[in-house]
Amino acid sequence: MDAKSHWENIYAKKGPDAVSWYREHLETSLALIERATDVRTASIIDIGGGESTLVDDLLARGCQNITVLDVSEKAIEVTRKRLGPAAEKVHWIVADIERVELPRRAYDAWHDRAVFHFLTAPAQRIAYVRQATHAVKPGGHVIVSTFGPEGPMECSGLEVMRYDADSLHGEFGARFRLVESSKELHQTPLGKTQQFLYCYCRVE
Repeated sequence: MDAKSHWENIYAKKGPDAVSWYREHLETSLALIERATDVRTASIIDIGGGESTLVDDLLARGCQNITVLDVSEKAIEVTRKRLGPAAEKVHWIVADIERVELPRRAYDAWHDRAVFHFLTAPAQRIAYVRQATHAVKPGGHVIVSTFGPEGPMECSGLEVMRYDADSLHGEFGARFRLVESSKELHQTPLGKTQQFLYCYCRVE
């Protein structure tokens, strides 16, 4: 099963608040984005945004230029319906981040919570970093969250990678200057605890 089929199947079976990574508000992500940018004027792309409420919270803060990308059309449709008329303020992209054609130097901030750790093949990670390098403005910001070193070894039936700050930053390279990192314990809807790592980099 390819990635798109896999995730369409996951979202067809589970509601937005039933997937393991669900969180009512992405407080850590929001805090990092607000420290890095003026959300009212920044161009922000949320990779794997799917059914996440990050877009809701960014719109509530006055964000005028937000793009949500996800491989699952169903996930994006759920969020569009949830937002109602406000969905028209968002640019929606249904695509695989490894293959999509993104505009060059278009974004002030790149956010990804829980996509990068699914890229288990080196070629996948190289493609992802190439996309971020292409799409983020010089001086822009890249915020990526993955499972930490004590996180699970698989998720949604797929193997995942686990990272500490050095190994995650190492995937991106010297052009991405590590500004800060932190770990967070996430409680899943089933009551399990998962360790997440957040890395915030500045693009040189």
